[in-house]
Amino acid sequence: MMQPLANILHGIGKVPFVRLNRVVGPDSATLLVKCEYLNPAGSIKDRMALHIIERAEKDGLLKPGGTIIENTSGNTGMGVAMVAAVKGYKAVFTIPDKMSLEKINMLKAFGADVIITPTDVPGESPDHYVQVAKRLARETPGSFYLNQYHNEQNIDAHEATTGPEIWEETDGKFDAFVSGIGTGGTISGVGRFLKKQKKPPKVVGVDPLGSVHYHYYYTGTLPNAYVYQVEGIGDDIKCGAFDTTVVDEVRQVDDRQSFLMARRLVREEGLFVGGSSGSNVHVAVEIAKQLGPAKTVVTVLPDSGSRYITKFLSDSWMKDHGFLEPERDLGRVEDVIEGKDQQIITAGVNETVAQLVTRMRETGVSQIPIINELGGPEGMVHEIDLLRGLERGEVTANSPVGEIMHDIGGLVYPKARVEELYGIFEKDQVAIVVDAAKIVGLISHIDLIEYLSKKNQERA
Repeated sequence: MMQPLANILHGIGKVPFVRLNRVVGPDSATLLVKCEYLNPAGSIKDRMALHIIERAEKDGLLKPGGTIIENTSGNTGMGVAMVAAVKGYKAVFTIPDKMSLEKINMLKAFGADVIITPTDVPGESPDHYVQVAKRLARETPGSFYLNQYHNEQNIDAHEATTGPEIWEETDGKFDAFVSGIGTGGTISGVGRFLKKQKKPPKVVGVDPLGSVHYHYYYTGTLPNAYVYQVEGIGDDIKCGAFDTTVVDEVRQVDDRQSFLMARRLVREEGLFVGGSSGSNVHVAVEIAKQLGPAKTVVTVLPDSGSRYITKFLSDSWMKDHGFLEPERDLGRVEDVIEGKDQQIITAGVNETVAQLVTRMRETGVSQIPIINELGGPEGMVHEIDLLRGLERGEVTANSPVGEIMHDIGGLVYPKARVEELYGIFEKDQVAIVVDAAKIVGLISHIDLIEYLSKKNQERA
């Protein structure tokens, strides 16, 4: 007779491993998925929620009758709400308004208080869901702020449980591990565990267009995030729970790719999963195709499709958002600069203002990247910076340009999707293409217009 669990929290983890059959090509590597959506509260976040709360209890940060406060896209909230219900805590969550109604109602069903915040606001805005949660934590006596985005225990939860389970269930015989990057906890924790093995597999991150992780991983800077539809993956802030040192590569996906693959997983593999599972599997299928037979790729299916009945699982919703229309692949940033006979105009950080003015006049450019001794981007000077600096007497012709340059923006990696350029141009910036910490190209508005015009002519 199977012994009953003491409570539902003992049911977290040890979820099934499944081989995919129909979404993977016959000449591809074996693709295995760990069904994290079968955790009790429906997502991989159950692991982290229990781990952090029990650690907080142990450290005296959370006491009986206390209140747990967290900002969440829904899944962490569900796990926390479940743990809070079992342990007798009150739970309060802030959640962006782009999240599904199913998630919001499920949080409330656990007895939690839910505060809806606007999605399209900067990370530092007082209305951003993270900032609202922090304020509530400061104002609420006896509260514990989970802080999943910057909590080292988020990483520890997956290094202690998810990573070892995957290794044990595969006997360590796989070649690549693929994981979405949201808070960064899953890929960082599993990655840390895998990198301690004798022959660690490649660790590949997945980031949706509009999120900051891909850009940050390859350039070390934060871009301007923009709204995307897929939930539970990506973010608009730098996350302390994302350990980039254990990640070998990051790839981008868009909403359409994520949702179409998630729908295929439901209809062709019988796996009732959410959109972020589609993100992970889309990239995992790419890698499996590249590796070929006799190799194995592993990924996770983070959450359940039960949260998205009225969203991407609805044909009408998909049609309304244009996701059932034919795909238009705009290409990569490297495609825009490929074949261009382009002179990259830069200035050294120790050059003078007079030298910079001369270079601008001779080349006809209005803004010039400033590079350090190693050739890496250090800052940017726009002609208006020169005008204001000279007018106010803040610099002279003999001043080094380092005294007038401002933080550089518009950095982009060559393998980034062309769509990333739109956010840069909206800020009236030139796109600076950086690879291996060196500038390899510059892209202006007209460069992109010429590229898209040529691409449209080729399609015609």
